[in-house]
Amino acid sequence: MQIPLYQLDAFTTRRLSGNPAAVMLLDDFLDDTLMQAIAAENNLSETAFLVRHGDVYRLRWFTPAVEVPLCGHATLASAAVVMERLERGRDAVTFHTASGALKVARTAAGYRMDFPARHAVQVEIPVGLVQALGVEPVEVHADPFNYVVLLDSAQRVRELAPDIAAFMALDRSGVVITAVGDAPYDFTSRYFAPRKGVPEDPVTGGAHCGLAPFWAARLGKHEFRAWQASRRGGEIVCRPAGDRVELEGSCVFYLEGCVML
Repeated sequence: MQIPLYQLDAFTTRRLSGNPAAVMLLDDFLDDTLMQAIAAENNLSETAFLVRHGDVYRLRWFTPAVEVPLCGHATLASAAVVMERLERGRDAVTFHTASGALKVARTAAGYRMDFPARHAVQVEIPVGLVQALGVEPVEVHADPFNYVVLLDSAQRVRELAPDIAAFMALDRSGVVITAVGDAPYDFTSRYFAPRKGVPEDPVTGGAHCGLAPFWAARLGKHEFRAWQASRRGGEIVCRPAGDRVELEGSCVFYLEGCVML
């Protein structure tokens, strides 16, 4: 069996930056154990498995360790595969996923995704978090998936060298670190998810589903230019709208081939 495979760098306009994602086109989903093994073999933050179903597509995402309910950069990459390779000239596509219908439309600069918002509430600092971070947070918020940790500067976010293994003891699958951004960015962030097999994710759409409403409440804006300050780095435009968030970004093709099973 040969499975078409595409690898793209998402939330960037330059190869070898942003967040790499694998996109694999299937006639139908494979056994979960096999898809998980393929994702582990690809060894990227996420592998997207894409199945065409009429005019729409079904989409699932796997890290090297687990299946996840939402993934922004691999959705962006999947949209590029559909619109640039499978159906050239198509301007929009809907993916049916564990997080509902996700719509992606072409824009002048890339692609705009319509995702569910994640609203976090302020909580007491969890036991062990300060020790894991190595710094004292300004505030800590939580949604069902992540802790959102506010620091006092973008420089502090960039320089942070946490004990990533210590995040494994927390009761959330990921930790988002954020602060007001340096110009031209409204805010900056980093994302750590070792419980999902991703020690630090280069650029994370799902985290920005929470960061967009988080910063809207603080900055009084409805459009943000955001920078994720991983080693590779990447840029996302965010527009919160109630229970939804628009995330906009670009991606570039890096590799095209096939997997032989």
